[in-house]
Amino acid sequence: MDDVQILQPREVPLGGPRAMPVRRTLPSRQRSLVGGWCFLDHYGPDDVASTGGMVVPRHPHTALATVSWLFTGEIEHRDSTGAHAIVRPGELNLMTAGRGVSHSEFSTEGTTTLHGVQLWFALPAASVDREPTFEHHVPEPVYVPGGIARVFLGELFGERSPVVTDGALTGAEILLDADAETVIEVPADHEHAILLDDGDITVEGTALEQSELGYVAPGRTRITLRSATGARLVLVGGEPLGEQIVMWWNFVGRSHEDVVAARDAWMAEIAAGPQVEGRFGPFAPDQPAPLPAPALPGGRLRARG
Repeated sequence: MDDVQILQPREVPLGGPRAMPVRRTLPSRQRSLVGGWCFLDHYGPDDVASTGGMVVPRHPHTALATVSWLFTGEIEHRDSTGAHAIVRPGELNLMTAGRGVSHSEFSTEGTTTLHGVQLWFALPAASVDREPTFEHHVPEPVYVPGGIARVFLGELFGERSPVVTDGALTGAEILLDADAETVIEVPADHEHAILLDDGDITVEGTALEQSELGYVAPGRTRITLRSATGARLVLVGGEPLGEQIVMWWNFVGRSHEDVVAARDAWMAEIAAGPQVEGRFGPFAPDQPAPLPAPALPGGRLRARG
């Protein structure tokens, strides 16, 4: 059986060259997907007074779902489904774009430190044209050997999230004590990845550094985690998507043409105004100006997965 594959983070400015820095491990050159998960940003702990916090005006998504999961701080979320929510530590906020949605994310005025992860998963082809939705869920902590888990999607440690997803997916935060070992039972046909936020961890004997992502291929029914000093980590996994996707900026499609059409629709809605009943609207008119889409790169966008 293959060893654990380590994906290194790269630093990316969120929203522009002077924005809050994040550490991105998905997508990477080595791997585009873990199950349906296609995007993973890890940020903080950031001093909001220095970085400015999260300032992401209204922007669009297609054919994916976003998961906001915080360790510290708060984020104000608005989207074109009409949802307006405060994202808090330990609480799941799931926005499913379907055919198209737009949203904004701003750290709240009372937030001094911001720390968490932003995750996306690609929708299977059968779900890409569904209506957009927003769901909120507060998972109860589950005591596991050596620590505590909060299962926000799927099933782990015998705990199942009530949130229904398009595709078989798992997501959880796990806190391990010092000198702890825990064995996770997982479906043999699923793949998984573990992100180390803080502390130390070995995954099947392979040590991870902070912000690294350890990928575990299908074929295992158990994943063994060990920590000497204690750790906080995020586990994601699921059944391999089994489809190729085209991912560019905030869009997922199945072809170059899908992405071009989404970009054209977004730019047309920006020109028409926030209250247009288009693919990505309507939106409250008193919000900051939306983000325009960048220029498409030369040549055709390539499918991956």
